[in-house]
Amino acid sequence: MTATAHLRVYLPEETVLSEGLLLPEVNSESTESLRAASGVGLVRGSMRDDVLIAELNGERYGCPRRPLLRAMEGLLAFRTAYAGIGGELLVPDRFAQKAAAHLEAIYEQPLARSFTLTSAWHVPIRWFSAFDSTEREVIEVDGRKSIRYRTLQHEAADRLEEALGVLRDVGIDGGVVAEVEELAEWIAGHPEDSLVELDYGSVAQLFDEADLLLDESSAEVWESITALASNDWETATTHYVAVAMRWAGPMAVAFSS
Repeated sequence: MTATAHLRVYLPEETVLSEGLLLPEVNSESTESLRAASGVGLVRGSMRDDVLIAELNGERYGCPRRPLLRAMEGLLAFRTAYAGIGGELLVPDRFAQKAAAHLEAIYEQPLARSFTLTSAWHVPIRWFSAFDSTEREVIEVDGRKSIRYRTLQHEAADRLEEALGVLRDVGIDGGVVAEVEELAEWIAGHPEDSLVELDYGSVAQLFDEADLLLDESSAEVWESITALASNDWETATTHYVAVAMRWAGPMAVAFSS
């Protein structure tokens, strides 16, 4: 089973209700969606179009899971990313055409966008730049420790713009900037009163509990960004390398036999 971490956007309760989605109850599983997904192939997991629930400062939020939308977008993105090196073999033309047709129908529905980004085997370092170290929570899931960050959308968006400004000013590699820009654009596409959550998910299980409790990745990312803003490259490198080394082990699992 692939360990995954998640970056989610939760809408305010009134927004979710206004779009006809149920909260906290879940919608009944769509037989049509299940049949459509299995007809495309390479799709795993439940197609239940439910809503995940979160609370912050006494306010309730819901994250529409939109599994079929995410599955179809993922199939087409995979085919494009690996075009010429196997993408067309794993996602043949007939599957790609079905996925595109499903997406066209889905995009006509309420809240037809993805509210969750998923990463296999690690948390992308750029995700941490959307959060402050004070938003870090140690939680327990199924008897095991995990880590979660939660903040409001406008705070996450402001931090990403600040990080981008520093990276551009010091001339950091365009590829790194492009990845942060893509994340900032995704966050900016959601309402300012939304809740943004970074959830280590099953990736937390790749760490010993003691190492997990010492994980302060967001703090170190911002130490690095702050040092860059002061042109202190030595300090910036020290903190960035600390984060990169922490996640090198889990990321290596993806390439193990």
